[in-house]
Amino acid sequence: MKQVNHYLHKKVLVLGLAKSGVAAASLLHKLGAFVTVNDYKPLSENMEAQGLLEQGITVICGGHPIELLDEGFELIVKNPGIPYHNPMIEGAAAKGIPVITEVELAYQISEAPFVAITGTNGKTTTTTLVFEMLKEGGKLPLIAGNIGTVAASVAQEATEENTIVIELSSFQLMGIEAFNPRIAIVTNLYDAHLDYHGTRTEYVQAKANITRNQTENEFFIVNADQEQTLAIAENSNAQTIPFSTKRVLENGAYIREGWIYFNAEQVIATKDIMLPGAHNLENILSAIAAAKLSGVENEAIFKVLNSFSGVKHRLQFVCEHKERRFYNDSKATNILATQNAIAAFNEPVILLAGGLDRGNEFDELIPFLKNVKSVITFGQTAEKIERVAEKAGIKTIKRVDNVEKAVPEAYQLSEPGDVILLSPACASWDQYKTFEVRGDIFIQAVHMLK
Repeated sequence: MKQVNHYLHKKVLVLGLAKSGVAAASLLHKLGAFVTVNDYKPLSENMEAQGLLEQGITVICGGHPIELLDEGFELIVKNPGIPYHNPMIEGAAAKGIPVITEVELAYQISEAPFVAITGTNGKTTTTTLVFEMLKEGGKLPLIAGNIGTVAASVAQEATEENTIVIELSSFQLMGIEAFNPRIAIVTNLYDAHLDYHGTRTEYVQAKANITRNQTENEFFIVNADQEQTLAIAENSNAQTIPFSTKRVLENGAYIREGWIYFNAEQVIATKDIMLPGAHNLENILSAIAAAKLSGVENEAIFKVLNSFSGVKHRLQFVCEHKERRFYNDSKATNILATQNAIAAFNEPVILLAGGLDRGNEFDELIPFLKNVKSVITFGQTAEKIERVAEKAGIKTIKRVDNVEKAVPEAYQLSEPGDVILLSPACASWDQYKTFEVRGDIFIQAVHMLK
C-alpha cells in the first residue's frame, strides 16, 4: 500500500455503509483521517456500524441528518447506491464538499495497476475471464469491485507485482477524481439505471469516466459495433483497441472464418470455446484484448476459454434433471440480458421472468420469444410480461408468488429436452435483497426437485 498523507487529520464523512462503506471508513481511519460514519439503519440493527464504533470511529445511525454537513467535513465518501439527488449529496454540492466513491480511495493507495471493466451487460463475465486469463498466464491478478472483495481492501494488500482486475458500475464511476486504469474496457452501452441517472446522457457520461484520466500510455478497449462507445473513444487520450463480433478489423480483436484474432494473430477457434451464447463473444473478445495487452500467451487464453462455462447467476448451468436442463440467469436485470439468454438456446424454453417495475414495457422481448413455449411470471412486472407473452402467441402463461414456486410449476409444464431458464429481465428488489439471493433461491428450488 502506498504511504498517503493526504488524509491525515482530514475530516471525512462516510455516507452509507455496506461493504464499501465499511472498507472506506476503516482505511481512512488507518490513514489518520477524522472519520464520521452516517448510515440510515439504526445502530441496534447495524453490525457494521457497531464494528466501526469499536475501532474508535464516530458513528451516527438511524437517519441522515442534514445538519451533519455543518460540521466542517472536507470530503464525503458515499455508498455508490445513494443517488446524487439525495438531500445530503445535494447539500454537499451546495457547500462545495467533494464527493467520491470508495474505488477512488483504492486507486490512490494502490501499488498495483488496474484493469477496469464497465458496460451495461457482460461486465461480470468479462471481469472473470480477464482475471482467469491473467491468472493462467502467471500475472498474479487480484479481483475486486462488484464481483469480488471491495477494492479498498484489495488495494491495501496489492503490490507492484499484482494487477487488480475490477468490475465497475456507473454509480461507482460517477465518484472518481484521479482513478486511471492501465487498461479500461467498455463492453457495450444500452439503456439502464435511468431511475438513478435520470437520462441516458448522464448514464453514458458516467461510463465514459472509466477512460477520463487515461493517457497515451494506457489502453481503452471499446466495442467497435456501437457508435456511442466509439464516440467515447474519440474523446479518450488512451490508445484505442477496438473489438467487433460483426466485422474484420485492421487491429484489435475480431472474428474471421471461425477464428478469433488479435492484431492479425490467430488466437483460438470459436468451436473450442466452452461458454455458450453468441452475446458472450463480445465479452470474450474484450477479455482476449486485455489479456494480450497484459502479455498473456495464447496457450493460457485457450486453456481458460476451453474450460470456462460461465459465472454464477449469469446463464449458469445448474443441472440436468430427467432430461430437463436448468439455467440460472438471475443477473439478467434488464431486457437485453434476457434477449441474449433466450437467444443462446435452440431448444424449447420455459422462461421464468419478472421483478421490480421500473416503469418500462417489455415488447422488445417479443422477437426473441419464438422458441419459448411457456412463461411463468412473478413480482411487480408479472402482468406486463404476461401481456407481452400473449402478444407473442405463447399459449401457456402462469403467474406464481415468487421464484421458489416458479420452479416446480415450470417442471410440471416441461418435457424432456426442454430448457428451464430463470432470466427475469428485471431487478430483484421488489422481492429479494439482491439478484444473487434470487438466483440462490432458484438453485435451491431446482435441487429440491431431486
